[in-house]
Amino acid sequence: MQMNKNLIRSFEIKGVRVKNMKDENLGEIAEIMINKKQGKIDYVVVSFGGFLGIGDKFFAIPWHVLSYHPEKDCFRVNISREEFKNSPGFSKDYWPDSYDPYWTEAATNYYL
Repeated sequence: MQMNKNLIRSFEIKGVRVKNMKDENLGEIAEIMINKKQGKIDYVVVSFGGFLGIGDKFFAIPWHVLSYHPEKDCFRVNISREEFKNSPGFSKDYWPDSYDPYWTEAATNYYL
């Protein structure tokens, strides 16, 4: 059976690097946040910093602003490293309320 090349399984997204257009590493995808009511991915959670999972900070990047780069096997986002560090983030121990529409809206608006 041949797979649709435009589809990807969720476990294949987790762990994929996220880079900016200057090829600077911004982290890797730790989670995928799916909107159950709308049936779409709202954003991915990108883990950045730390060492061996200690001291990581998580950032929310709207799915629609990412593009896949097959040659480098990474997702790209058009943002500087400094802008990324200032984007909506949270501790891996204190996740935002995923039912709070203002959280998703704030993350999305940052990338407009």
